[in-house]
Amino acid sequence: MATFSELLKNSIKSGDTEENIDIYFTRPCGLVLTLFYKALNIHPNIVTIIGILIGMVSSYFFYQSDLYSNIIGVLLLTIANFHDSADGQLARLTGKKTLVGRMLDGFSADAIFFCIYFAIVFRIYNEPIPFCGGYTWQMWGFLLCLAAGILGHSRQCAVADYYRQIHLFFLKGKEGSELDTSEAQTPIVEEAVKNKKWLDWAFFFNYRNYCRSQEKVTPNFQQFYKAYLAAETKPEGLREEFLEGSRPLMKWTNFLTYNWRAISLFVACLTNLPWLYPLIELTLFNGVRNYMHSKHEKLSKNMYQKYLAVFLC
Repeated sequence: MATFSELLKNSIKSGDTEENIDIYFTRPCGLVLTLFYKALNIHPNIVTIIGILIGMVSSYFFYQSDLYSNIIGVLLLTIANFHDSADGQLARLTGKKTLVGRMLDGFSADAIFFCIYFAIVFRIYNEPIPFCGGYTWQMWGFLLCLAAGILGHSRQCAVADYYRQIHLFFLKGKEGSELDTSEAQTPIVEEAVKNKKWLDWAFFFNYRNYCRSQEKVTPNFQQFYKAYLAAETKPEGLREEFLEGSRPLMKWTNFLTYNWRAISLFVACLTNLPWLYPLIELTLFNGVRNYMHSKHEKLSKNMYQKYLAVFLC
């Protein structure tokens, strides 16, 4: 039987796509939960749901303005994040890794932060807007959080996850990545309609749209990726060259995942300035997302142009 250290090492997908916070804190704590739930024979998807519920409960405490409640919120959201780490580790450890689990895992962060945004809206509703002569947030707080959620959080997480899966694909191959295409989902959607499996249809239809949304904003990568897949002989050195260009961007994909988003939320709420969090989403995090997107698209375009002659052979 593998030791704790061996299991922990196996849980890390790659050094490029993991932060030190994850490696030395989140992953070990998540592995403890993994072994606990494995002993109870709990399915990974149930672990995900437990994490979602804990994260949603944390939003109630972020709604409160006192320090004690906010500390409880921090602890609960941190525990929810341990579950987010544990479900994937448990799926790999038990061989119960499924596409439904991956989608549910991706949905978990959106569901939790949706509740947190609403908590912030109600918390600041009657609070004065800084430097605005006593005007209160009211509906402006709702619009601020709505913009941060739709134009910030969801877009950032989607592209960050996509770029990490792309990097893992070129690093470890198809087996080491969850990179998928909307085209591959179309026959599955059609088969579900043909067999009148409407729950399957709803799931894969939604998943196909999710893949399409990632593909739509990465046209240069799509051109390069399709040419790479179509090439009978893969150009020597291409994978290493792409990884060399992609590797510096991984620290920004890590920045756009849970850790720094949670730290920003914690600081904003613990200092009783919760409106700072959606502002940070719209400015700093969106700035990082746009920078990363620009660099990755430029890399893909250059790679396509450099290897075009080889692709056409």
